[in-house]
This record gives sequence, C-alpha cells and structure tokens, in this order.
Amino acid sequence: MHHRATPLGHTREVRPSSPPRHGFFEGPYPRAFVHRGWHYGDLAGMENSLSAFRRAVEEGYHYLETDVHATSDGVVVVHHDSALDRTTDATGKIADQPWQRVSQARIDGREPVCGLADLLEELPDARINVDVKADSAVEPVLDVLRRTKAADRVCLASFSEARLVRIRKLAGPDVLTSMGMRAMIGFWAARRLPATLLRPGARPLIAQVPVRQGPLRVVDRALVAAARRRDAEIHVWTIDEPEQMRELLDLGVDGLMTDRAQVLKDVLLDLGLWQPA
Repeated sequence: MHHRATPLGHTREVRPSSPPRHGFFEGPYPRAFVHRGWHYGDLAGMENSLSAFRRAVEEGYHYLETDVHATSDGVVVVHHDSALDRTTDATGKIADQPWQRVSQARIDGREPVCGLADLLEELPDARINVDVKADSAVEPVLDVLRRTKAADRVCLASFSEARLVRIRKLAGPDVLTSMGMRAMIGFWAARRLPATLLRPGARPLIAQVPVRQGPLRVVDRALVAAARRRDAEIHVWTIDEPEQMRELLDLGVDGLMTDRAQVLKDVLLDLGLWQPA
C-alpha cells in the first residue's frame, strides 16, 4: 500500500492494493466520473449526449457515468428521464415509442439522442457506469454488452434491488454491478461492526452513495474503514464544490462523480492525482 501527502497535511491510501477483479477497476485511481458527460460551458444543455461524453474523454477522463432506458422495440437509449421532454425537442415516454421516433429527438435541439451501443463503440477505451433506470431495459442492456463485448469495462447500477438481482441472475459473474439501495443501507448500518464480521464478498463490492441522505451523514471515516475491510469501493455523487472534493478525497473515498468536470480535474491536478487518458 502506498501513501500520498495531501495539502491538508494528512496522508491517504492510494489503491487498489490487490489486483483488479474486473476490467472496470483497471482505470486510474481515484475514480473520477463525469456525470452525464461534459455538459457545461459550450456544451451546456447537452447532458447524456455523445458530444458531452466525447469531450470528457478528450479532456482526459477515463470514467463516464450515464443512465439508460429502452424504447418500445428494445433499443437502449442513453437518457436520464423516462420522458424526452426536459432535455430534447421531443415529448413522451421513451418506453412508449419505437427507436425510429425516439432517434429523431434532438438534445437541446442540436444533436440526436444516443444509443448505448453507439456510446460504447464510439469510446472503446472508456469505462462507463450505467444506471439502468427501467425494468424494461435490463435484457436489452445485457444484449448490448454481449454484442459490443464491453462487459469488462462497464458497471451496471440501479436504486432497485430487484432490478439488480435480475441483472445478476441473467448475466452471471462477468457483469459488474454496484449495490442497490437496500444493500447500501445494510452496508452503511454495519459500518461500525468489528472487522471480523466484515469480510470481503464473492463479488467486487461498489457502494455509490450521496454524502448525506436527509439528516443522516452517509460518508464518514467509519464507512470508508468498513469498505477497506471488505475490499469494497466507495463512489460519491454528485460532488461539484472543490472544497468538498478535497475533503472526501482526504477521507479516502475511491471515486467522485461530478457535473463540474473541469473543477474535479483541476482538484486532482493540484493534488497530483490526475492521470489523463
């Protein structure tokens, strides 16, 4: 295990300490995720667009975060909301429309919505965290991962425990998933248990959590310590302020997701932790 000094006068562990158990972990550490792509500045309004993801990679990011739904004919669409209304010039729920119609929607009136297969093929070296937003998207997403041979660089996420159970059952051990909400609550609740009771699981463990949930502080030293004992990673969303980025990195979290990609890049550069693509 190596350590690196930080401007706060502490040292923090530089992981991983053991060989990666999945290709998703082979990117730089700590994990710096661009949340829905580089969607500000000249790309303001372009969240989850192919241009936003391409720009993030051009700026040196290895990790991308996105969301998916499936059309009525089973095409996986990179989009956060269930409907097209907020970010495109089209309307209606994605699940109620065929790809032929959805593909005509333009993000911010400028660029067609993106299919997951297109994103994976366009950026073959990027590691992508994919939030599966609907039950109807589960099998289409797994089909895309098989067709594009991209399972070794993708982590599938969802707040739905049942959806993740179904993904794991259908996909087997080759597909990496993060914890669902119920598992994350259990992981948090057990964070202060003795080390002998917190052993590594059979699957790689990833907890993707907010700093706080209502009045509760989720990310603290006890949670990070518990993650170390279980060889798990803690990724925190969505962190946009440089002071909080530094605080969390100093605490020892394994990854940050941000909507302000230039800010996170600048913080990591200042700490000597930036490893460009």
